[in-house]
Amino acid sequence: MTVVESTSVRTDTCASAPRAHPRPEGQDRYTISEVASFTGLTAHTLRWYERIGLMSHVDRSHTGQRRFTNRDLDWLAFVSKLRLTGMPVAHMVRYAELLREGEHTFEERQELLEATRRDVRTRIAELQDTLAVLDHKIEFYAGARRAPERPCS
Repeated sequence: MTVVESTSVRTDTCASAPRAHPRPEGQDRYTISEVASFTGLTAHTLRWYERIGLMSHVDRSHTGQRRFTNRDLDWLAFVSKLRLTGMPVAHMVRYAELLREGEHTFEERQELLEATRRDVRTRIAELQDTLAVLDHKIEFYAGARRAPERPCS
């Protein structure tokens, strides 16, 4: 999934492979219910993201309905990755603010992402340790079932 930064020069990509948007470029106007369906987020969450500044301004139709774009979908995909890292919402909002401020915030954005990466790596190490304990216990129980029954004395 491609995440387009706020500059016309620079584009960042998420770690996952790019996938097509529901509609081709140029035909990218989605209602809040369509975006909720595509992303798995609720309409309430999408409105909250906009209210707290996690989403930049979402265009409105002449009747006042929100009209999301493919770029908004890209941003929401990136936000969902940040949520999976455990990044606090306040940090995500700060990142979004810095993004809107422009290129002079690259360093601070990078620092936010590097801190999050450190936290993720720590959690991965903890999970690997936990997995090793689980594997040991599973092997113990598998071995106990394979052992021949001992006669009672």
